[in-house]
Amino acid sequence: MPVFLVLGSVISLQVGAAFASRLFGEIGAPGATALRLGIAALMLAVVARPKFRPETLVLGMTMAGMNGTFYLALDRIPLGVAVTIEFLGPLGLAAVLSRRARDFVWVALALAGIGVLGVREYTGAALDLVGVALALIAAVFWACYILAGRKIATAGLGTGGLAGASLISAALTLPYGLSTAGATLFEPKILLLGALVALLASALPYTLEIRALKSLRPSTFGVVLALEPAAAALAGAVLLGQHLSAVSLLGVALVITAGVGAALLPARAPRETPARRDEDLVLPVPQ
Repeated sequence: MPVFLVLGSVISLQVGAAFASRLFGEIGAPGATALRLGIAALMLAVVARPKFRPETLVLGMTMAGMNGTFYLALDRIPLGVAVTIEFLGPLGLAAVLSRRARDFVWVALALAGIGVLGVREYTGAALDLVGVALALIAAVFWACYILAGRKIATAGLGTGGLAGASLISAALTLPYGLSTAGATLFEPKILLLGALVALLASALPYTLEIRALKSLRPSTFGVVLALEPAAAALAGAVLLGQHLSAVSLLGVALVITAGVGAALLPARAPRETPARRDEDLVLPVPQ
């Protein structure tokens, strides 16, 4: 079921992001980005023969931008806050693409939950404004990634297209990563942790998402991703010691409710005509 593919991606991605934060002290955010995308690209290239089309170039560029800016943000602000801000990308996309009133109900509920999570006090200091700005840029790239990934899925490029896009994103981020991390990037312990991060935060979630995007409407996919901030907050609490407050738990509950509602309600809705379903699949052209 496509919804469970997205849920698996959500959990894997946030656990991977928590582990990635441990790399920052060793190789910095650019190095962690390059290592993650590079190893993930090799993993996917082993599984499927890379395919290079204009669609894979667009997806590779969005993956590089999304991961690069997010990791730079994660180096400055807590995981839960970074993902909460970044989620404004798919949430905004869901609102723009929605054509039914009930979709806006779930978007509004998810937005309320994100607002509650956003006011959580992780530290006594004010949030780093550069980190917030980087997370907002990552949000734009995330929305573009959804559109580009949908294009890959509907064009029948599948995992091969994803492998090609991953190689492109790795090539775009490797020079900056090498310039900041140097030879440390290739130390055995760094490579081992990088491989774990690549599997959990890139290879596995991207594969699951590409398969899900083949049959899920982009608007539904975007709202189901409301689980991302909740998963990030939980991963931060369990793996990074960023403990949840009662207010944060309320935000998590609101976001989960919105995600589950968006996933289940369309399945119970009356069947639409083929013409309407085809209309729902029309997307703006990715930049």
